[in-house]
Amino acid sequence: MKKKLRKDAQATRGRLLAAAAEVFAAKGYWEATHAEICERAGTNTASVNYHFGSKENLYVEAWQHSHDESMRAHPPDGGVSPEAAPEERLYGRILAFMHRITDPDNHEIEIVHKEMANPTGLLMGAMQRTIESERQCTLALVRELLGAKASERAVCLCEMSLMSQCFGPMLHLRHRKMPPGMPRPPAPLAELSVEQLADHIVQFTLAGIRGIRENLKNAKASGTRRQPRKTASRRE
Repeated sequence: MKKKLRKDAQATRGRLLAAAAEVFAAKGYWEATHAEICERAGTNTASVNYHFGSKENLYVEAWQHSHDESMRAHPPDGGVSPEAAPEERLYGRILAFMHRITDPDNHEIEIVHKEMANPTGLLMGAMQRTIESERQCTLALVRELLGAKASERAVCLCEMSLMSQCFGPMLHLRHRKMPPGMPRPPAPLAELSVEQLADHIVQFTLAGIRGIRENLKNAKASGTRRQPRKTASRRE
């Protein structure tokens, strides 16, 4: 009998997490209510406090649950072997990320969007712990592509540029889910597939990395260090 109750409790907890992820993704933390979450989960309103202790804890765990489900559905290596060439592994990681963004069952991105628009600060710790390991994997891959001569600053700058490209196409990838009246991407980009966008980002990134490697090689050969460009001062 105790085992059955335990299974029931686990099932209730799972329904609450799924329902909370949907509600937080649609309304954000501040507008979401216990009543709506519990109604969607088919539980009584006391179940949030019973299983999670507070709305704040439920919010963090709902985001973590969405993230974990997304990572299981779209493993970050994109199905590419760790023995593959770094260029192929880069494509796999970018493609997996793009699939996570476009997955209609993934509420992780919407929850983050709502958090950015109306911050609570509650997700910062969980996001840093969860995302940092993935960032380190990407940094290691960029470091491998740049070569041993690259400084840590160059590695971090390239990783920043790469991720900026990944976040940039979100509108193009998610516009089919948006309600009428929301901005749409330009016509030439509207029908691009996830694979096409991932391929473009990888090509653009690899071209940039090749350029940086060449600059490092030339600077090493000449014994000089390339100085950053100075912007012209504006006349008063």
